[in-house]
Amino acid sequence: MSKFEKGNPGGPGRPRGSRNSVNLMLDQVAEEGVAAIVRKVMAAATEGDVSAARLVLSRAWTAPKGRPLQVDLPMIDTPDDLLTAHAVVAMAVSDGRLTAQEGASLSTMLETHRRAFELVAQERTIDDLDSRVREYRDELKEIKDVK
Repeated sequence: MSKFEKGNPGGPGRPRGSRNSVNLMLDQVAEEGVAAIVRKVMAAATEGDVSAARLVLSRAWTAPKGRPLQVDLPMIDTPDDLLTAHAVVAMAVSDGRLTAQEGASLSTMLETHRRAFELVAQERTIDDLDSRVREYRDELKEIKDVK
């Protein structure tokens, strides 16, 4: 089998996942020294080095993705209640109880709620139209049967 097959002028190339000799050597050096580096950073952090402490803590604990929000939203039973809920969210953002991002997240959730109301209303309209069509068909059928 030829190294340079027709349609593949570059040959087979490097095997997937393989590394060159420089990277392999650097990996080995890093493996040998990583324990010592971690010990030194930990020691510096415990001695009061704020940068080292920040580095250690950022690796030990991930940043929280969210937090429970303390906002008293009204009960949302109708689409009209959504207007009040949006006003509560806007007031909480303006008061500083929520960040703008948290307010936007709550508004998105309320928008999803609004779309659910809209979907239910559309389904009811479709059901109503279907029943009317059935009634009209039955009336037409009765008229045809009478003739």
